[in-house]
Amino acid sequence: MSHQQERLHRIPEACGRLGIGRSYLYELMGAGRIRSVKVGRRRLVPESAIREFIEQLDAEVA
Repeated sequence: MSHQQERLHRIPEACGRLGIGRSYLYELMGAGRIRSVKVGRRRLVPESAIREFIEQLDAEVA
């Protein structure tokens, strides 16, 4: 069985994927609305966290 690695986005990449600014992304992470991981000194956002956040937004609108 192969284990597929999940893509981790740097902060600028995650901002671009979501169309939001850096400070707002940090605000969302601080509030627990978007998951992130720390690798060394870097804060990274998993692709699944971006998808989950978008799904949450869709659910709020529906």
